[in-house]
Amino acid sequence: MEKLKILLCEDDESLGMLLNEYLQAKGFDATLFPDGEAGYKAFTSDSYDLCILDVMMPKKDGFSLAQDIRKLNSNVPIVFLTAKTLKEDVLEGFKIGADDYVMKPFSMEELLFRIDAILRRISIKKSRVTNDYKLGKFTFDTQKQLLIINGKTVKLTTKECELLTLLAQNANNILERNYALKTIWVEDNYFNARSMDVYITKLRKLLTDDPDVEVINIHGKGYKLIIPND
Repeated sequence: MEKLKILLCEDDESLGMLLNEYLQAKGFDATLFPDGEAGYKAFTSDSYDLCILDVMMPKKDGFSLAQDIRKLNSNVPIVFLTAKTLKEDVLEGFKIGADDYVMKPFSMEELLFRIDAILRRISIKKSRVTNDYKLGKFTFDTQKQLLIINGKTVKLTTKECELLTLLAQNANNILERNYALKTIWVEDNYFNARSMDVYITKLRKLLTDDPDVEVINIHGKGYKLIIPND
């Protein structure tokens, strides 16, 4: 079986080497890069299945690198490593499209757990029978992660697609907030909850082309995707 390739960017030489050796020992094909520029150059010249990026790096920080990676690949999972504890920094990471955020100091086992959780979600998604949903005037292609209306096509990120799929599966019914968090983000905590709020806001903007389609808040419970009944 082909090993999963991980792009690891960490400017702390000791921590970087320790992480790289640990990931390789756990069966991953991990490659360490000391700064964001080196990481970006590697990403443009090779194919990676997952990226682990330190936020504070020389030459190109983790946020900038993630934005550049997202322009090339909107689906590759990204995990941020950071010593920052400010909520604004964590939210910024999720706005860019992070799949997870690990605060330093952390245990190797915690990082491995989070990687496994991401891979499990991807595996479940791939194993599911894909569907096209009709959401008012929109066509939602879950396999290609496309939202289409009147000839206009928008490519969704993985998180946007996963969240809209849950909403579509429960159209005109309540999608419980806790269920969505545990299904997509694994853990129901403050940062993941704020991340989901960010993605709900993004989906609302994407759905404005059809005034009959909207995502509403159900206070204390979750969200509801409102679509016309055929």
